[in-house]
Amino acid sequence: MSSIIFEAREIHYRYPHGMHAIRGISFHIRKGEKIALVGPNGAGKSTLMLMLNGMVRPDEGTLLFDNLPVSYDRASLRILRKRVGFVLQNPDRQIIAPTVYQDVAFGPTNLGYSGDEVRRVVKESLRYVGLEGFERRPPHQLSGGEKKRVAIAGVLAMDPDVLVFDEPTSGLDPSGSEDIIELLDELNLAGKTIIISTHDIELAYPWADRAILLVKGRILEEGIPEITFGNPENIRMASLSMPILLDLYLELGKRGFKLPERKPRTVLDALNLIDVAFQNLPCSRPGAITVHSVDRSNEECIMAWRREHPGGALGAMGTRAKQHAAEINIPLDFTYGVIDKCILKALLGEDSLIITTESMVGRVFERVREFGKENRREVPVSRS
Repeated sequence: MSSIIFEAREIHYRYPHGMHAIRGISFHIRKGEKIALVGPNGAGKSTLMLMLNGMVRPDEGTLLFDNLPVSYDRASLRILRKRVGFVLQNPDRQIIAPTVYQDVAFGPTNLGYSGDEVRRVVKESLRYVGLEGFERRPPHQLSGGEKKRVAIAGVLAMDPDVLVFDEPTSGLDPSGSEDIIELLDELNLAGKTIIISTHDIELAYPWADRAILLVKGRILEEGIPEITFGNPENIRMASLSMPILLDLYLELGKRGFKLPERKPRTVLDALNLIDVAFQNLPCSRPGAITVHSVDRSNEECIMAWRREHPGGALGAMGTRAKQHAAEINIPLDFTYGVIDKCILKALLGEDSLIITTESMVGRVFERVREFGKENRREVPVSRS
């Protein structure tokens, strides 16, 4: 089991005007986890997020980071804020420089990096978030999603261990929201602990390793999302709606269908559940999934696959993969939930190709293996 990076012990916080925002809560967060703090407006989510970065100090109780109580002197906070990066809900409040380069360079410059080091980390950070070539662009000319990525790049440039996002998809259209969630997954696979606050239960349910449900400054429920969001009474108290896939599972159970104990968290899970409930038979010969890394393979590999599979589906995971597909004029069938959608294609006997970055290739193989083990349906997967 991974070690604990954050622990809260009976912490309280009351704002100067009198609002009691955090009311004696305790929790822990392990290294490498994806954590969602979920609750309605006024639940205390943003206050708690600010505590994790040292911007708000508990009135009572103890907050520990890496097994040590958080200290609030200037030097200690400087170290904490290097290791715990915070991305605000509104990027306009975080972006302060006249160009993208200067903004991303601000943190490492203030940490004393040399000129060469600053240039290197800015280049790497912008490449990671898909903003290569944006160095000279004024931030006010960017879209909301691009501004969000600049804010993330500015935090990544300081190489934090933990990334904290307050409402990461706020103000973005569905496509922009999907891109940000994929970026969070990619950062998590790179070893970062990711903590988000959100009132969007449909976002948190399939994404988080664990979810913490907050109401009026208290923890109402905590655990894996199926547990945290599985009690209709708790969801009602939080003025939220139950995740639609979980709602479907409960309704099928009420109608007497024999269902697997594992509750669905994705459309793929739900369709498997329906196959079980209605005794549908899978395709006798599944299609195959091929994975193409934009970091290792070339354009000809994709073109060769398309010639060999004229009816096959193409999906791209991650901003750089989508940009690569656009540059070579490859039409995409899937841009979000790509692995599961390709598994669904395979179950219909159809082949598919996933274009992604090298860091995400292992995640494709891992997810396909997980699916096969859980459902006893082997899907062939290989690299191009």
